[in-house]
Amino acid sequence: MSESRLPLLTVTELRVVLPTARGPAAALRGVSFALGAGEKLGLIGESGCGKSLTALALMGLLPEGALVEGSIRLAGQELVGLPEDAMARLRGDRLAMIFQEPMTALNPLHTIGAQVAEPLRLHRGLDRAAARAEALRLLDRVKLPEAAKRLDAHPHQLSGGQRQRVMIAMALACGPELLIADEPTTALDVTLQHEVLMLIDELVQGSGMALLLISHDLGVMARHVQRVAVMYGGTVVESGPTTAVFEHLAHPYTQGLYAARPRLGATRGTRLATIPGRVPELADLPAGCPFADRCGRVVDDCRRAMPPEVAVGIGHMARCLRVAVAVP
Repeated sequence: MSESRLPLLTVTELRVVLPTARGPAAALRGVSFALGAGEKLGLIGESGCGKSLTALALMGLLPEGALVEGSIRLAGQELVGLPEDAMARLRGDRLAMIFQEPMTALNPLHTIGAQVAEPLRLHRGLDRAAARAEALRLLDRVKLPEAAKRLDAHPHQLSGGQRQRVMIAMALACGPELLIADEPTTALDVTLQHEVLMLIDELVQGSGMALLLISHDLGVMARHVQRVAVMYGGTVVESGPTTAVFEHLAHPYTQGLYAARPRLGATRGTRLATIPGRVPELADLPAGCPFADRCGRVVDDCRRAMPPEVAVGIGHMARCLRVAVAVP
């Protein structure tokens, strides 16, 4: 395969160990996926499954003391072990991220115009006036109401939806190759959630930018990404084209997530299905399948070692001993 046909992003056997009060804990355990230019990939799973930690690893923003093994390659460049000054040159330029809660991600002491302009001055060398003019264009592009009047506003003077649009403008300022959106609609109402997700789709489409969308909402994934990777216990337990994954639901954890989704038209008083148990603490992850203690199909072999990935369809993989292997 020629260099031009290689994926934009390739993550291979990514492992992250975090220091905890109970000793080192394996937070990511062999995460692997690839993402091409212009593609949209979704990471899905409950809180504590490793989705946001994967994003922070890609951005080089892991907690102090984290140990990282494996490979993260962006357009062929290895990011694991890259010095912080080199990583800082990538963040906000070739790599950008929309964080979950803009009120904590934005600096309360600086105006939104200054914050959107900052990556332009840092990475593009624009002077103050040129950066301010480009910041206004970006805020108009993300459809911030009365953008010119809000350039000198502070984050607390904006609504949650408006702050999220500012975060998107900041992320897009330098035209990144990879955009990571980590639960970008968590704090918004349903109408604003739809508007923000459609805005991200519109901005990504046709730009050649790759999108890594993190969410716990299967409906969001079904509508907004081409491929999905289901995470549990710090690893990818199922992955493939979104349609194939949702039609087959090969892994018991994916089946549980799908069964637990709210349904329109359900009779009043109908109880939602739930997955028994809870996501284990990092220090309590078992040696075998991380879902073993919550799975109704578990056998002894599930607890002995991490199950290997098996093909259950074209490009559709599941990490489970109890799924049918695809016929060649």
